[in-house]
Amino acid sequence: MSLRAALPRAGALRTAARPSAAMAQAVTIPSASRGYADKPAPEKRATALLDLLPGNSIVSKTGWVTAGTGIGALAISNELYVANDETVILAGFVIFATLIGRTLSGPYQEWAQGQVDVSIMDGNGVELDQSGPIAVIRAYFAIHWGRRKFTNILNGARAEHTKAVQSRIDNVSQQQDVVNITKSLFTLAKETAQTEQAAFELRQKTELAAEVKSVLDSWVRYEAQEREAEQKQLARSVIEKVTASLRDEKLQKSILDDAVSEIERLVKSKAI
Repeated sequence: MSLRAALPRAGALRTAARPSAAMAQAVTIPSASRGYADKPAPEKRATALLDLLPGNSIVSKTGWVTAGTGIGALAISNELYVANDETVILAGFVIFATLIGRTLSGPYQEWAQGQVDVSIMDGNGVELDQSGPIAVIRAYFAIHWGRRKFTNILNGARAEHTKAVQSRIDNVSQQQDVVNITKSLFTLAKETAQTEQAAFELRQKTELAAEVKSVLDSWVRYEAQEREAEQKQLARSVIEKVTASLRDEKLQKSILDDAVSEIERLVKSKAI
């Protein structure tokens, strides 16, 4: 009975061990044939070139090639398009871009495949057994780890977005008094304009008063000069008249007689 019970267990263990061997063989085969995979066969190259052409069949692809060649030949023959140095530069750029794209597509695909296969890889980079409860547990933890990774990425992005929104809200909250400040500044500007208007009016009045005062002062000076000239003219005329009258002999004799009579009177009165 013990032998019969052990036989199914051995068969189960052998069955469980087969996927591991198959997986190990699958791991070793790509590594051994990697050198051959780097150099595709000419048939694959031709197929890849055909796949680049538009169309779903060989006939349609051939039609596209023929149509493109015919249109190019027609354009060149009718001088609709002139092949010059710019054409050579464009062709070189297209070839260079194609080579760069093909060179980078391989490493990018390997990296993407590695990111996809990380759910079935352990910490040392060895592919795990995909059969049995241990594989299920490992797959569960791998999926859980992937979900947690993406959750952390999303949470980080949400936190950064929340932080940016909060900073924007803070900046806007600091500007919430802009309306009141603008109104107060408008009132202040209005009062300033009114004050400037009043100051301008006062300045105009002051300038007008100063101008009137200068005119009045000029008139006063003119009147004073005229009065002084009149007085000088009057004094000159009086002096001339007196001088002319003193030149008269009768007047001189009369004055002399009056002086002599006055002296005699003073002598008689013994005043002198």
